[in-house]
Amino acid sequence: MSTAERNPEHTPRLDMAALAPDVYRAMVRLDAAAGQGVDPTLLELVKIRASQINHCAFCVDMHSKDALAHGESADRIIQLSAWEESRHFYTAQEVAAIELTEAVTVLTDGFVPDEVYERAAAHFDEKELAHLIAAITVINAWNRFGVSTRMVPGHYRPAAHRH
Repeated sequence: MSTAERNPEHTPRLDMAALAPDVYRAMVRLDAAAGQGVDPTLLELVKIRASQINHCAFCVDMHSKDALAHGESADRIIQLSAWEESRHFYTAQEVAAIELTEAVTVLTDGFVPDEVYERAAAHFDEKELAHLIAAITVINAWNRFGVSTRMVPGHYRPAAHRH
């Protein structure tokens, strides 16, 4: 399909980086701090899964491209939205992190179930778990910026800018 046949892109509502630069820079620093000690492949899977749940097309685009650029397989990225039926694509540690990502992202019950937390705690030491929870929290914040400001997916290139 040619680009001419596609629907037109939507227009972003505003540019957070330009209009709230101190907030944006603080988020970038928080993101970097949160991801310390978290396996980069796992971190991208977590960011993609939270972004899928939150319908943040910009972040799905960004983190899928970053994951591919870091050697992640297309199969694992494609299957992530149906990970419960595709567990064999992931390690037990990755499944625990993905499950925790869903629980932290979707707080409709008002809490993260003990079983989910315990499964994650079985695969990560306390420091790793603290950073994983921080990374999940940060991508959820980025998703809210992306969705509310209508950031446009499709133009991101890996290493162009990070969050």
